[in-house]
Order: sequence, then structure tokens, then C-alpha cells
Amino acid sequence: MKLHRSTTTHLNQFTGYGEGYVLVNEERFDGSVIVTTSEVREWRPADFAALEEGDFAELLQLDPEMVLLGTGDRIRFPHPRLSRALMAARVGLDVMDNGAMCRTFNVLAAEERRVVAVVLGA
Repeated sequence: MKLHRSTTTHLNQFTGYGEGYVLVNEERFDGSVIVTTSEVREWRPADFAALEEGDFAELLQLDPEMVLLGTGDRIRFPHPRLSRALMAARVGLDVMDNGAMCRTFNVLAAEERRVVAVVLGA
């Protein structure tokens, strides 16, 4: 699905997504990725089953106020013990399908929120 880009061109924005990929500023990314308003990089877990506690703890280095977890075409909630580092740091975690995650990230990024999106096996 193609998303319409807002006028905040200095920020990373999701511009599309589909089975197995996301587009950030029209650039295609396959696999698991971390997206902030200023960078895109690979994320270790290849899929939902590979999630570990350290994967969520790593995200704290990005100083987010909220983390959006995209779990593919359907919502799958990780065990709370995996994300306990986020909860201890008082960082919100919202789990969504990839489409909702892309749209929500774009809105929060445009509001200049410290949001981090993580996409599993994009």
C-alpha cells in the first residue's frame, strides 16, 4: 500500500509497505528495521519468534518516549517479560500491524514526538 507523504520532508516517513517490506522516504527496506525520525537501521530479530529481552532494551539507547512495534499483517503481542526494560524506563510500547504502525509513526513524527518504530521481518 502506498502512503501519502506529508510536508515534513526533513523527517523519515513511511511512504509505503507491503508483504515483506516497508518504504521509508521511497527507499525499500526488507527484513527487520528500526526507524526513527532521523535514521533507519537493521534490527536483529528476524521474526516474531526470535524476539529477546535485549532487543527491546537496545531501543532505550535511542531515547524514545514511545516505541511502535509492527508485527506484520496481523497483531501479535510479545510476552511482557521481553519488553520489561521499556516499562521500567517508562517508555510506551504500542503493538500494531505494519499498516497501522506506519500511519501512526508518520503522525507522531510530524508532531515532533520521540517515536521509534520497529518492524519485524518487514
